[in-house]
Amino acid sequence: MTIISKIVRRFIRQEQGTQLVELAIALPLMLVLLGGIAEFGRLFYTYSTLTNAVRAGAREASKWERNASWMTGTCAQPQRIVVYGQAWCGGTAPAAILPGLTEANVSVTPNGPSVNNIQSVTVSIHDYQYQPLFDLGRLTGIPSLTLRINLNANATMHQLYNGPTAG
Repeated sequence: MTIISKIVRRFIRQEQGTQLVELAIALPLMLVLLGGIAEFGRLFYTYSTLTNAVRAGAREASKWERNASWMTGTCAQPQRIVVYGQAWCGGTAPAAILPGLTEANVSVTPNGPSVNNIQSVTVSIHDYQYQPLFDLGRLTGIPSLTLRINLNANATMHQLYNGPTAG
């Protein structure tokens, strides 16, 4: 037997360090899986928050009179409830419920035969860009793997106000 074959046989029989090799193979896969689960959870949380925000805005808009007078003016409450989670008028704006969400992302649309006879109100968030923690497109340099996607949410509620209408 040659010296090389003895060394090879001894190397094959020894099991020292096999756990380290297994860990080196499995750990990156487990970390990618854990990161994917966390990112999907954040995406679901963000979409759920947007959906709840438009419901709150639609609920606020459905309490106003059946004419569209509540849509005009400097203090558009339904939009502000959607973005900030509360109605406020004047002063310093509170923090938005999600980073990057602005009043420009929110639209309030009255539905009915005329502006003075609104039957329901639709509140929508459009083109809100989800901001991932682990953006695979940016990390790998492959743009098609990016997790930056636009989220949209909307809610429609019937008018609750049964008082006098203008018109």
